[in-house]
Amino acid sequence: MHLIFSRPTTLFHREAVALSDLAPETVVCGAISDYLDSRNSTDVLLTFNNMAKLAPLEEPLLKGDSCVSNNSDPRNEKNLDHEDLPLLATDDNAYGIYPTFKNKLESECGSVRNVTTLKLAKLVECLSQRHWMFRFQQVGVRMQSKLVAMIYAKGLTLSCQSKEVRSTGPILLEAVALSDLAPETVVCGAISDYLDSRNSTDVLLTFNNMAKLSPLEEPLLKGDSCVSNNSDPSKTRGNGNFNSYSSAGFFSLLTFSWISPLITLGNEKTLDHEDLPLLATDDSAYGIYPTFKNKLESECGSVRNVTTLKLAKVLFLSTWQGILLSGIFAFLYACASFVGPYLIDILVQYLNGKHKFKSEGYVLAMVFVAAKLVECLSQRHWMFRFQQVGVRMQSKLVAMIYAKGLTLSCQSKEVRSTGEIINLMTVDAERIGEFCWYMHDPWMCVLQVSLAFLILYRSVGLASLVALAASVIVMLLDLPLASLQGKFQGKVMEFKDKRMKATSEILNNMRIIKLQAWEMKFLSKIIQLRKSEEVWLKKFLAGTAYIRILFHNALPFIAVLTFGSCVLMGIPLESGKVLSALATFRILQMPIYSLPDTISMIAQTKVSLDRIASYLRLDELQTDVVEKLPWGSSDKAIEIVDGIFSWDLSVPNTTLESINLTVFHGMRVAVCGTVGSGKSSLLSCIIGEVPKISGTLKICGTKAYVSQSPWIQSGKIEDNILFGKEMEREKYEKVLESCSLTKDLEVLPFGDQTIIGEKGINLSGGQKQRVQIARALYQDADIYLFDDPFSAVDAHTGSHLFKECLLGLPKSKTVIYITHQVEFLPDADLILVMRDGRITQSGKYNDILKTGTDFMELVGAHKAALSSIMSLERRPTFKTSSTTKEDTNSLSDSELDLNVENIYDQNDKFNDTVEPKGQLVQEEEREKGRVGFKVYWKYITTAYGGALVPFILLSQLLTVGLEVASNYWMTLATPVSATAEPDIGSLTLMVVYVSLQIGGSIFTFARAFLAVIAGYKTATMLFNKMHLCTFGAPISFFDATPSGRILNRASTDQSALDMNISNLVWTTTFSLIQFLGNIFVMTQAAWQVFIVLIPVMAACIWYQRYYSTTARELARLVGTCQAPVIQHFSETISGSTTIRSFEQESRFNDINMKLIDRYSQPKLYSATAMEWLNFKLDILSTLTFAFCLVFLIYFPNSVTPGIAGLAVTYGLNLNALQFKIIWFLCNLENKIISVERIFQYTSLPSEAPLVIKDKKPDCSWPSSGEVYIRDLQVRYAPHLPLVLRGLTCTFTAGAKTGIVGRTGSGKTTLVQTLFRLIEPVAGHIVIDSINISLIGIHDLRSKLSIIPQDPTMFEGTVRTNLDPLEEYTDEEIWEALDMCQLGDEVRRKDGKLDSIVTENGENWSMGQRQLVCLGRVLLKKNKILVLDEATASVDTATDNIIQHTVKQHFSECTVITIAHRITSIIDSDMVLFLNQGLIEEYDSPKKLLKNKSSSLAQLVAEYTRRSNSGFGN
Repeated sequence: MHLIFSRPTTLFHREAVALSDLAPETVVCGAISDYLDSRNSTDVLLTFNNMAKLAPLEEPLLKGDSCVSNNSDPRNEKNLDHEDLPLLATDDNAYGIYPTFKNKLESECGSVRNVTTLKLAKLVECLSQRHWMFRFQQVGVRMQSKLVAMIYAKGLTLSCQSKEVRSTGPILLEAVALSDLAPETVVCGAISDYLDSRNSTDVLLTFNNMAKLSPLEEPLLKGDSCVSNNSDPSKTRGNGNFNSYSSAGFFSLLTFSWISPLITLGNEKTLDHEDLPLLATDDSAYGIYPTFKNKLESECGSVRNVTTLKLAKVLFLSTWQGILLSGIFAFLYACASFVGPYLIDILVQYLNGKHKFKSEGYVLAMVFVAAKLVECLSQRHWMFRFQQVGVRMQSKLVAMIYAKGLTLSCQSKEVRSTGEIINLMTVDAERIGEFCWYMHDPWMCVLQVSLAFLILYRSVGLASLVALAASVIVMLLDLPLASLQGKFQGKVMEFKDKRMKATSEILNNMRIIKLQAWEMKFLSKIIQLRKSEEVWLKKFLAGTAYIRILFHNALPFIAVLTFGSCVLMGIPLESGKVLSALATFRILQMPIYSLPDTISMIAQTKVSLDRIASYLRLDELQTDVVEKLPWGSSDKAIEIVDGIFSWDLSVPNTTLESINLTVFHGMRVAVCGTVGSGKSSLLSCIIGEVPKISGTLKICGTKAYVSQSPWIQSGKIEDNILFGKEMEREKYEKVLESCSLTKDLEVLPFGDQTIIGEKGINLSGGQKQRVQIARALYQDADIYLFDDPFSAVDAHTGSHLFKECLLGLPKSKTVIYITHQVEFLPDADLILVMRDGRITQSGKYNDILKTGTDFMELVGAHKAALSSIMSLERRPTFKTSSTTKEDTNSLSDSELDLNVENIYDQNDKFNDTVEPKGQLVQEEEREKGRVGFKVYWKYITTAYGGALVPFILLSQLLTVGLEVASNYWMTLATPVSATAEPDIGSLTLMVVYVSLQIGGSIFTFARAFLAVIAGYKTATMLFNKMHLCTFGAPISFFDATPSGRILNRASTDQSALDMNISNLVWTTTFSLIQFLGNIFVMTQAAWQVFIVLIPVMAACIWYQRYYSTTARELARLVGTCQAPVIQHFSETISGSTTIRSFEQESRFNDINMKLIDRYSQPKLYSATAMEWLNFKLDILSTLTFAFCLVFLIYFPNSVTPGIAGLAVTYGLNLNALQFKIIWFLCNLENKIISVERIFQYTSLPSEAPLVIKDKKPDCSWPSSGEVYIRDLQVRYAPHLPLVLRGLTCTFTAGAKTGIVGRTGSGKTTLVQTLFRLIEPVAGHIVIDSINISLIGIHDLRSKLSIIPQDPTMFEGTVRTNLDPLEEYTDEEIWEALDMCQLGDEVRRKDGKLDSIVTENGENWSMGQRQLVCLGRVLLKKNKILVLDEATASVDTATDNIIQHTVKQHFSECTVITIAHRITSIIDSDMVLFLNQGLIEEYDSPKKLLKNKSSSLAQLVAEYTRRSNSGFGN
């Protein structure tokens, strides 16, 4: 894993090459001296930069015996061999120069471990300065020889701890690089960055001249072999064409030109993640999370003691440098922005003829332009820095939330669902990152108001006090609104959490929901939760509109009061002072507007910090439950003394009580008992999952755990099995063979490279279980814990797994296995019988058989099931019991095994070449190119068909028009100087001005509320449409789409639609209209501005288009890179028990940080690209402003001073407006991708109609229940091979049909086709003369009943789980519970039918959940019942109960049973044997058992044999 933390091999390769060519100035020595001073480095892989320059003695190490010179001419008669080369001189030979070098280094430093960069550089310099230009290559070879020898010698002495820190390759590659890089190559930047970085994230160094790279080096730059610390190592490579931020020079940083290569590349091709530069150390989760975690723990003592205040404090302190730097830029921006308003009055007086000194006009112009440039540069870097800080904060918080999720106790998971925690990661962490935008606003507000007051006092005297008071009033009016906004935001988030929690659970269980025809009910639940959310969303949006109205009316309000006060006080109004005041008011708008926003954001951020802090305070797993002993320190593998354990410490009832258990190394321990007796809890307590009340629990050795519900990660099968271990091919193949996976992998389209969908969706239940077992075996642990590993596999595979995986393990391995199958018990060294959380019996099989009743009950149930098979075998053959046994055992064990294998070998080799192959889970769809106008048009016309659009645009146009008119009026109606007489009276002046401002305010109100109404309506309609289409999508969509992608749209994208996009759309159009108004005013004063304006606007448009191509793809990458973070977290939470038991927390944290960095990369570079564009546009708009100034000064009499001053006033705002337009436009183009992504899910392919009115079957259908299947062919996706390959058979009405076959043979696929979860490629199914393909899927599914393979319960109550559609009375529900043996269990619960069921039914055992599923079908009483491995998770006694219940209550129904237990299907009327998607046998079990060569007979024979004799002999 430490390789991931290290820098790419090519980096050190190039750093070290540089020293000989850059001589003493180069700081490359730092990295090498750091190595020599450390205890670190792993084995080093030497890769050379330029094969032509290597010393001849070194080439054979790389090229082998026949080393050919790079410069040899193939046309020569003889190729130059190594033997033809002259020997090296003593001064060039390592033997001659290394001892001297070593002695001098040791005499200089005392010891190699004390070496410093300066000393190493000094020594290299004095040893290597020889005839610089003439002999630099020779010196390079010498340097390289010395350093390689020194590093090699150091490598021989490294401690094990040291080897964990340095990765393969970097140090020796530094030495190689020191000799070889051309002098002009810029290498110092990346090396300096590395020297500054202790966490050593991968910094990819770019070369100026890629042509100089040797072929050996290019793959390290461009190929898959380069592993980045901030991206998936299998997919991400650094791009060698870009300078990274950390290695950029001052000018490059100042102008953002370091991002230019990425923007250029984005215009040449569609950007992929691999094209992005790597993150610098301080921006990477690897670099910042450990420091943040340490600081938080040192501040709080433990994460569990964190408070909101302490969390905020540590966040601030861990990023204080970035915050301080952004604050400095913010200060410069604030000061520079007031230079213009201060100088306007002076400029107007100058244009009026008052010249204070020669060239005053040009000096004024220069000061104007200089201030504008400072303002632009400081604003750009301020905004870049706070976004950078925001990305860092978000990365830290997401990493912390994830790490906490790995340690949550079971009780804590009941408090916070996966959906709620995902909201913390996607919404709250992002909001805290966005708070950096507002961080400096409070003190900036004070600074800006103070500067504004000083300028206003100079312009309007005491009236400035009125302006100040008016500003304070406006701010105070904003405060209650901001407070309300915080409250509304908190409520919106609260209901969003509930909605996301429900959505997550529904998506995880969509298969059972569709099987039961419940999707519309659950959709209505989501819609209802959304309506509750919308109540608060409407209030929040209304508050936003009020704040916007207040903001836009603040400037007119303050101006009217100020100028009115001037009139009342008799303060003369001059055009220069009026313009200075207007320009100041315009800047004053920013703090007035931002303060309430800031207060609102502080409130929102506090809510988010509170939520995250409360999550971090949740209870974690007890760390003292298990006492881990070193291997070999005890002869006992597991020892529990007087153990009392409870899942819930708050209730008096304990889960496990009086547990005393001693397991010695090498023992095989079996655990059995009835459903809910505490078997799984016993294993859970051994791995430390169950809180301990008292007692001691000691474990000696490493553990491997196989859970009852298979946990499979999305990804390759190979990765699931290796689970972080290195590939050992021989061991790997042996594990595959032991787990019977070899044949399965041959059938899968890509073998072990096949990508598994979410939760292993494209594997059968048995395959998932065997992959789990293979994962455990490959870990080579000391203790193996198996929780009912044979429940999901067929009889033969179960036997094979037991022999190879449990009995076949080395004798030193300890195995504890839970099983409901009695035949696996006799071979155990110790059997534990459990009841009600206690071990009631323990001992060998024959011993405990005689000592208690609990075990006798289990064995009795098994013998009863076995006797039914015997009787069935006897009936057709009329043979005695002894004869039957003799026939069964007439074959040897090996012969019988061979015959059973042959069952599955048949048809394994079938022609599959014509089938198109492809992975089930494809890369997330990402639109390419520009977001089409169609997306914008669909968005703005979704609400009311776009009827509000013209009214909004008209309101905006009139608002701007009236604002320009009011400013024109004040400029023209006031005199230029105090000596001039006013042409218009004060009363008339103010009446007209107030009238114009009131008109503008009315239209401001109209446009604000119309925009909110349109945005809310659009968000609501798209939400409903997306969810309707998603719930109506076929199950193949959910199989191929990780739930993270859907959740991402339902949370992040929907939030953008709710809160941001409407505002962005209409603010963009409003800013564009304002910009045109500014241009209109400027051209009135100086039409010649068009001379510059036209080419400048053309350049702006060109830059914007040039940028937007890259920006779009970066925004899309942000969208696609966030889903894997969510998906990985969701998987981690569901598999946290397995991850912890394998002690893989650190590896999963590493993967999470890679995914975080993959998300941070496009996000940060997207922000940088925007600043790059804004910098370019700022320069261009400043050029326009400068030209306007020069023209007005050069031709002072071309226009009146007042109009000229007005033009300059509007010109001062040109940069800000242009920035606003581009900012909103680019943000819109980035955010509109959320709309685009939601639109993708509003046009998903749909399942067949729920109901077809003219094809609706009769209410009594199906009356008999006959199922006829003809030539049925099924595949899961068009690019995947056929699973069922032409089935034809009939399930007789009222008959019991058992379906058997090896895992993966197509049994479950047949059931899914019967329910039309999958539509057949060819063929059809007819039920009671009705082709099921012709009727509505709800009409079909509601008439069929199923007990599925994976028992599912939903969060809610017992009642809602049994009857979610609310169709049955309480009496009927109690009757169903009694029939499925759960009545007494539910009556014992406090709430009875309303007792709580937690997420996924975690507070019910697996067997109890299966019985609840039985209760559902008992309520429905349909004519056709399907049992898909319905008894896999229950003991034999409970299995018999279920079988008896089915026989009793479904005697007149058609029952189709899929089972691996022979006892579950042997008494069926017919048995269908499937193999590789084809029917191998289909007849009554009597006839099939009569034929001893039949597949069923051989399976029964094996089952009987192992039940009678076990596996030990």
